[in-house]
Amino acid sequence: MTLIENAYVVTVDPEGRELPTASVLIDGTRIVAVGDPPGALPADVTRIDGTGCVLTPGLINTHHHLYQWVTRGLAADHTLFQWLTTLYPIWAGIDETAVRTAALGGLTSLALSGCTTTTDHHYVFPAEGGDLLGAEIDAAATVGLRFHPTRGSMDLSEKDGGLPPDSVVQSIDEILTASADAVARWHDTSPDAMLRIALAPCSPFSVTTDLLRESAGLARELGVRMHTHLAESLDENTYCDEHFGCTPLQYMESVGWVGDDVWFAHGIEFDDDEIGRLAATSTGVAHCPTSNARLGNRICRTRDLIDAGVPVGLGVDGAASNESCRMLEEAHQAVLMARARGGPTALTTRTAIELATVGGARVLGREADTGSIEVGKLADLVLWDLTSVAHSGIEDPVAALVLGAIPPIAGSWVNGRPVVAGNQVLTVDADEVAADVAAEHRRLIAKAG
Repeated sequence: MTLIENAYVVTVDPEGRELPTASVLIDGTRIVAVGDPPGALPADVTRIDGTGCVLTPGLINTHHHLYQWVTRGLAADHTLFQWLTTLYPIWAGIDETAVRTAALGGLTSLALSGCTTTTDHHYVFPAEGGDLLGAEIDAAATVGLRFHPTRGSMDLSEKDGGLPPDSVVQSIDEILTASADAVARWHDTSPDAMLRIALAPCSPFSVTTDLLRESAGLARELGVRMHTHLAESLDENTYCDEHFGCTPLQYMESVGWVGDDVWFAHGIEFDDDEIGRLAATSTGVAHCPTSNARLGNRICRTRDLIDAGVPVGLGVDGAASNESCRMLEEAHQAVLMARARGGPTALTTRTAIELATVGGARVLGREADTGSIEVGKLADLVLWDLTSVAHSGIEDPVAALVLGAIPPIAGSWVNGRPVVAGNQVLTVDADEVAADVAAEHRRLIAKAG
């Protein structure tokens, strides 16, 4: 048992309760008490003093590309399509070593930014790469984060009118077989699952219509979720208009890609009617404000999506288009981007925390077990230290958390297990991970010539 006491507790429960100087008790993997300090406890209970700290649910990252952690800083001034065509030849050289190293770097960084659950969209599978999905799953187990990787795919190469080179695409049969194998091997349906799989063809401009239809059918047959990029840029709008005679969402609707088992990354270019259709079908959106700005795309209509009832979470996106990949920073940027588009009241700091926690849980189908601090929910928690000069004098702890500098993490727990303490990851040697990432970056660049 672990007792976190004397903290300012932001529950993000349905009533939006905030409890000054409160306690939260963890027993095993679950939260068993919230509020007043419990009575008699075993002598061996671990006590954590949260004085001067704010306790939130763990942050939930709904979109990422972990393999990109070893290719950061490249194509820094390119458009989305230019950026992709520049980096695909480098990504064609990834293998198990590169992916595990990248995932360790990305997951360690996520843990230090308050993330306790993350997805990953891995869609680059070179023929000689090895077990790439297994490599990142091993990395997530090592760091200790709850993991929702997706078995991504591409079957439309340059020679067929797509963007990726021939060396990183697969046939539909290869993809469907590998997707079914991934679900059989790793997908865990239990309420406290640390690992769940989704299927994720990459994007309208890198997969065929047949792959989208077949993947949707397979995902629903197997009972897993579906994910892809959509409505990210004006270039994508032009591509879909020229190739399919419709908008990106209309195209996805035509192949069965809407529903409460689907979430799209980005969702910038939806019009009013399309937002209504997303809401009516409970199709989710992973809002990635930092990456959107890094690539010079337009600003997501976050406020309109929320008001319509669309499930919305936050995502850091790939490390090659968001070199920091810090989850709490996405909450900060979500506020700024929404206000840049819709004015000073477009998104509150508390709504930003909701998007980063229970919003992400809803997008991933985990709302019953994660995303808020409530009795019976999984013990995925972050204790933020607001005692430094960076936050002193900010009376509202939520404003301090969202609008101020990213504070040190006094402690974080995933499934009741400590992952961060004293702003240090407990499960890996961060300095060793950093050195391995730098070496792997140099190896990949040299390999690509």
